[in-house]
Amino acid sequence: MFEGRSFRRDRWQRWLIEHGIPWPTTETGQLKLDDGTFRSLAKIYPEVSPMRELRSALSELRLNDPAVGADGRGRTILSAFQSRTGRCQPSNTKYIFGPSVWLRGLIRPPEGWGVAYIDWSQQEFGIAAKLSGDEVMMAAYRTGDPYLAFAKQAGLVPADATKQSHGAMRELCKQCVLGVAYGMEAHSLAQRIGQPLIVARDLLRAHRETYRKFWAWSDAMVDRAMMGFPLWTTLGWPLRIGSDPNPRSMRNFCCQANGSEMLRLAACFATEQGIEVCALIHDAVLIASPPRWG
Repeated sequence: MFEGRSFRRDRWQRWLIEHGIPWPTTETGQLKLDDGTFRSLAKIYPEVSPMRELRSALSELRLNDPAVGADGRGRTILSAFQSRTGRCQPSNTKYIFGPSVWLRGLIRPPEGWGVAYIDWSQQEFGIAAKLSGDEVMMAAYRTGDPYLAFAKQAGLVPADATKQSHGAMRELCKQCVLGVAYGMEAHSLAQRIGQPLIVARDLLRAHRETYRKFWAWSDAMVDRAMMGFPLWTTLGWPLRIGSDPNPRSMRNFCCQANGSEMLRLAACFATEQGIEVCALIHDAVLIASPPRWG
């Protein structure tokens, strides 16, 4: 399937046809080759698992050309405004947070200092709850575990359920909540959770019935964009619709783009307070500081 370390999509497609394995495609008809797709399909078709493990192992070695300055600091351009949502898009082969997690052990603070990785808890879920004005969704966010809260609100688990007692259902609800944020539909969700289509449909229906205000707001964002009106973040970053609109991107834009603005504000406020911000990572910051005790 490889030429050197390059995975060949056409060879993989032929192998899938030979083994009778259906595979999801992108909007342009190309096979999806992200690790999430491989992980989901490997649960259904065990013969996919060896290839997924090989690709995963190779991807962990992608830090081929790290952009490190003479001072030992990572100096990769973050391309903060390259994407439509304003999310950072640094090179995965040059940025320490691009490859596998275990490579982050290469990060070392200056002598006598420490580093801390600080991220938002369920940032996009919280943004969606606030922007849509969905009180039920806000209540779920405030519990600290919106996945289990969703299961309780939808009547899928008893009110006294915990992560330990109903972990399997919580995991299904987690995948549903995460999938909804990206416009995932029943067939894709069924593959992701490794369950029959009817289970995925029931989860999505439960989500719509539980968070009615959120869905009304989300549908309205898509309708507005499809009518040719731009979407805006709280601070004014716009999404202008071209000739080939993607409804999923429109549905997800406000959560992603407002999250981008929150990250930039956090970096600004931290810097103004004298906190050294070393890196920005999607919905997190890496900071460095000398000990402040004693």
